Amino acid sequence: MCIFASVMLQKYVGIVLHTVKYNDKANIVHVYTEQSGRMSFLIPAQRSRKSAVKQVLFQPLSVVEFEADMRPRSGIHPIKEAKAWYVFTSLPYDPYKSAIAMFLAEFLYRALKEETTNIPLFAYLVHSVQWLDVCETSFANFHLVFLMRLSRFLGLYPNVEEYSSSDYFDLLNACFVSSQPYHGMFVRPEEASHIRTLMRMNYETMHLFAMNRMERNRCLDIINEYYRLHLPDFPELKSLPVLQELF
Repeated sequence: MCIFASVMLQKYVGIVLHTVKYNDKANIVHVYTEQSGRMSFLIPAQRSRKSAVKQVLFQPLSVVEFEADMRPRSGIHPIKEAKAWYVFTSLPYDPYKSAIAMFLAEFLYRALKEETTNIPLFAYLVHSVQWLDVCETSFANFHLVFLMRLSRFLGLYPNVEEYSSSDYFDLLNACFVSSQPYHGMFVRPEEASHIRTLMRMNYETMHLFAMNRMERNRCLDIINEYYRLHLPDFPELKSLPVLQELF
């Protein structure tokens, strides 16, 4: 019996994307794991000091290490033990960082569907979460840079070769073009330049690129529209207006 149980239990490290009520006793938590991509697990709904699985561990973008009972022919697996793989220093306590985390967790929950191992993507997500947590100032452009760089891992990074300042950005075909596309899904040259600027940013240099709130929110609208065009069934995000109010 003990041998059988040890075979069923597997250890994972993952990033929390979304939690939803399952019944009165359990919640379903969706996690992007290092080992197997996106997976779904059960955690206790009620808080208990004696529980080996604390609800507080499963906040948006938390990085957790846990052991789950991998039952055959089940898509939702009970978590038996869990602990923080990375302990936050500021992200849950800073309202601006928390708003970014809520938005990005919802975005990733909708965008990441594959149940396969993707070590480079997982490493990028963990690095990004840690960077945001320890950053002290000048992170207003973080979510924009995160989403642009995420597109590389999803095979959606736009073609930026031969860009000219007079080019339109064709959202449908993911490239800059010299003439206005016949379809209506494009960005005019004066705004397309902001997209090109975002592609040059990284976390260390993004503070050097000044944007006001209107420009930043317009860029976010464009990026969101771009993903909605290229990801099947990508919905409107509830946390988007909240983030745009803050940044």
